[in-house]
Amino acid sequence: MSLSATNINDLGMRLYEAWKNASQIPPITESFSNASIEDAYQIQLAMIDQRIKSGETVVGKKIGITAKIVMDMLGVDQPDFGHLTSGMEFKNSDDLPTKKFCQPKGEGEIAFLLNKDLIGPGITYAQVVAATECVVPAFEIVDSRIKDWKIKIQDTIADNASAGAFILGSPQKSIKGIDLATCGMVLKKNGEIIGTGAGAATLDHPVNAVVWLANMLGSLGMNLRAGEVILSGSLSIMFPIQSGDKLEMEIGGIGRAACQFD
Repeated sequence: MSLSATNINDLGMRLYEAWKNASQIPPITESFSNASIEDAYQIQLAMIDQRIKSGETVVGKKIGITAKIVMDMLGVDQPDFGHLTSGMEFKNSDDLPTKKFCQPKGEGEIAFLLNKDLIGPGITYAQVVAATECVVPAFEIVDSRIKDWKIKIQDTIADNASAGAFILGSPQKSIKGIDLATCGMVLKKNGEIIGTGAGAATLDHPVNAVVWLANMLGSLGMNLRAGEVILSGSLSIMFPIQSGDKLEMEIGGIGRAACQFD
């Protein structure tokens, strides 16, 4: 690691306070240009530790940067991940408090619900399929605590992969017999179609993203556990959200999700 333990803990606390107050801080990479990806994951853990101490629990993981165009933009060759906590989860068709976020954007995704542990490295595609209880359509609300979304890969990782909230739709569908790569998604905001996509948008197949996550976590001494939710990555555009917006999405062969912002 390039940063000291003190730097890492201090930055984790700054990001925790920014989350708590729905505020923004300058990019970490402006003050710590030598921060490595390893440092960024340690900062992320320090911030998540504060959220756990505040009474939340970890309920899953999110995968980000699964599209080639985003990897190229950030100058990386692999995705990233963040932790989903109990405080991030909202029910289908819920109203979300806009004031809880500082600069929210939305993404439509396929979520995996696990019924078996996945302990990497060495996890295969077939093992992910076998460990998946069901898949559901999901909205992820991403929200950067880094000022004006001026992020490098280290900034977004440190900021828990820019995780904000998530909404699981319905119904819960068995993964068997569904070609997740070709499932088409339609996104609507305030009744208008704003984006379309398919499962292949995330590492050519959403299962590939979960395979990557399980093995990446294994290399860091962490695991995926039965009962966890995995957001597998955006299938289309990331779009801005304002107070009053109503979001809807449908993934062919899987189901629908909806939410709105007060």
